[in-house]
Amino acid sequence: MSTLSELLAEHTQLVGDAVDHLQRVVAEWQLLADMSFADFLLWIPLSDESQRTGPTEFLCVAQARPTTAPTAHPEDVVAARVTAADNPQLRRAVVEGRICREENPRWHLEVPVRRETIPVRYGGAVVAVLSRDTNLAMPRVPSPLEIAYLGSASDLCQMVADGTFPPRAALAGADTSPRAGDGLVRLDAHGLVAYASPNALSAYHRMGHASDLVGLSLVQVTRELVHDSFDAAEVAARIGAALDGRHSLRMEVHARGAVMLVRALPLRPRGDAAGALVLVRDVTDLRRRDMALLSKDATIREIHHRVKNNLQTVAALLRLQARRTAIPEARRALAESVRRVNSIALVHESLSVSVAERVDLDELVDKVLPAIGDGATAEFRAKVRREGSFGTLPAALATPLVLVLTELVHNALAHAFEPGRAGEVVVSAQRSARALDVVVADDGRGIPPGFDLETSNGLGLQIVRTLLDSELDSALQVRPRAGGGTEAVISLSLRAR
Repeated sequence: MSTLSELLAEHTQLVGDAVDHLQRVVAEWQLLADMSFADFLLWIPLSDESQRTGPTEFLCVAQARPTTAPTAHPEDVVAARVTAADNPQLRRAVVEGRICREENPRWHLEVPVRRETIPVRYGGAVVAVLSRDTNLAMPRVPSPLEIAYLGSASDLCQMVADGTFPPRAALAGADTSPRAGDGLVRLDAHGLVAYASPNALSAYHRMGHASDLVGLSLVQVTRELVHDSFDAAEVAARIGAALDGRHSLRMEVHARGAVMLVRALPLRPRGDAAGALVLVRDVTDLRRRDMALLSKDATIREIHHRVKNNLQTVAALLRLQARRTAIPEARRALAESVRRVNSIALVHESLSVSVAERVDLDELVDKVLPAIGDGATAEFRAKVRREGSFGTLPAALATPLVLVLTELVHNALAHAFEPGRAGEVVVSAQRSARALDVVVADDGRGIPPGFDLETSNGLGLQIVRTLLDSELDSALQVRPRAGGGTEAVISLSLRAR
């Protein structure tokens, strides 16, 4: 089955920020599905949304089933196409920009299903539609838990339509955040507990609270239970911030030997203060198992740290050899080797402080480019700067890409400018759901007559071609730059990464 990123890359022209927002929606929507007792499907329009009549066809790009109720879609719907004529509620949500509810249920695989469509708004525009499909075959008796779940889900769905949920920081730790079934507390606009699920009560009892929570101030109760004064003040401040309409990530608190994850979500449908939702999860046993993994993570980071130190030692030895070499060509070759080794060492330095095998390429490139520019400015007086964002990449891609950028920037500084002439080399990056496009551009003298990229025997370009072909599955294009100079262009596909 295709992933969300692959489907968005293949069928849409959404910018990277909009794709990130849809990723955040999918990261959070299990909470919506569980509290709604319904399936959630994410649909993207396949035709021009600017038409007054709206899109004519939709594609399902993601699907979530509830853990609290029977599913309305036992089959996989991802990658299914539907027409707006057969599903008018989808088009209405796009055109009208509001939540649309069906009056009568429809039959799907001999199961009555009621659909509600929710526009996903980002940057003031509707970029997708959520459909909330409820299986009506199993009658439900309203209970305090169900009423609290449905009310909270409706408020969050309205915030999705408003464009205020999920927040930009919601993706971090969303997969390990408390879920509705772990423990749910609904607060009114004054911070008093309107409802607490049985699991939430059990979690608070384990932390030391002996009575019911309804009618009490959750901020005050939680502050009194947490022994660490700093943690107590922090968790109380986060619950208070949710009541004021501010989002925050989950927090871990310790009380009486128990470890709890606490997350507070503001409820502000249409901008009106409706209280907050506090999710609680008992992770005491999980934290005990996590301790056994800390030593392994520390070992991996230590290995990267030692590799970085060894590479820096190699670079220092090569630098020392260059100083003792009287042949200019050999000195230049050794200096270039030092530059390449240092570039790889920077990647391992980033991995030595990371808990995941991923590299923040913006931070890394900002360290590499000044070093290259400083080595050349004495002779060429050229400046090097970055535009755009590379984002994060796996280490297996980051290392060859940094080496490629190092070679291209060095080539531009060495060959683009007349001695003594000031110039500029710009490394620009544009990332979407489909690809990472990188351009290394200079304002120098341009491509020399008779230059052929394929037959060029320069070591730098040979390294670039080899890395692009064997490690990055891409190719290099060199072309004249508008306004003078040269551009080296790389397009790195992200669809299969």
